[in-house]
Amino acid sequence: MTSIKLSKATWSRITSSKRLYRSSQAVSTVDQKIYIFGGELLPREPVDNRVDIVSLDAQDHGAQTLTAPAKAPSPRVGSPSTTIGSGIFLFSGRGGLEMKPIEENGAVWRYSTAENTWDSIEPADPSAPFPDGRSYHCITSDGVDQLFLHSGCPEQNRLNDLWVFDVNKRAWAELPSAPGPARGGSSIAFHGGKLYRMNGFDGKTEQGGALDIYDIKTSSWSTVTYKPDGVEGPEARSVATLLAISVQSKTFLITMFGERDPSALGHAGAGKMLSDVWDFDIEGRTWQKVEIGDDGPVARGWFDADAVRDEDAKDAVVARIMMRIEGSGLKTKASWEHQTANYGSCLDH
Repeated sequence: MTSIKLSKATWSRITSSKRLYRSSQAVSTVDQKIYIFGGELLPREPVDNRVDIVSLDAQDHGAQTLTAPAKAPSPRVGSPSTTIGSGIFLFSGRGGLEMKPIEENGAVWRYSTAENTWDSIEPADPSAPFPDGRSYHCITSDGVDQLFLHSGCPEQNRLNDLWVFDVNKRAWAELPSAPGPARGGSSIAFHGGKLYRMNGFDGKTEQGGALDIYDIKTSSWSTVTYKPDGVEGPEARSVATLLAISVQSKTFLITMFGERDPSALGHAGAGKMLSDVWDFDIEGRTWQKVEIGDDGPVARGWFDADAVRDEDAKDAVVARIMMRIEGSGLKTKASWEHQTANYGSCLDH
């Protein structure tokens, strides 16, 4: 059997809209639509709480801005989202006048893409333990009834915890923490009963050289190590992405972009940004750099991304990519589609 490799990719622009200029936002895909929520254009100033939609199956990929319902999450940044069925879920984030972590006592927000409505899923037992409010954490789901929440920035320091939320039972349970150090801006993905975690920023340095794997059945962590030299594996980074992509029944992990050498200004500035794309062969446990050409988006970080299955049943990556341009606090303004032989698409505004 011929081995499958994701060695090349091309980029094509999807759409551009001033409304979508931002970073630190949430992005999820349901069917052929991309849903965008939250984020900031100016440092520490969250945009409003309306949902924006980009339709991939429409001839015109322009964005549609929906009216926010009376009940909706407050404006926030650093709150990524994930999906189960047609619902989009997010937890906490940073907002308010003091831009502190939003504490909602363990509640999870669920957005109905069919009805443009939000509901707050509060824990059934308010006295049971729940994760602290935080920002720049990572979240994923098993696609059925469980959400997984990891790491991030509470009011002080950083976290390395791992929690699972049963949507049907409305209950949180704390799982074994990931290998240290504690960090924010990490990336996580779910595939085949396992969680894959990499990268992040521990307050001093960007993390890299390790792909940590949590086996849900055995409640145990293991680690695949590699040289983060840009040759054997991706360089250390934070505020990037990690997605599981299936191609002809074989699954790869895709990571791309991110920040290296952060700015002394923290969230108000930008450090060294990366523009590379890598795939990880889960079976072979090896990284390969993807050739992407010279016409794609510029280097970036501080974005969210998701995967979508196209009309030909081929997986695609849809990344609502906003960045802090290297050396400034500005945001880019284009929208892109990222295509490879059998996987492909990515947004950037």
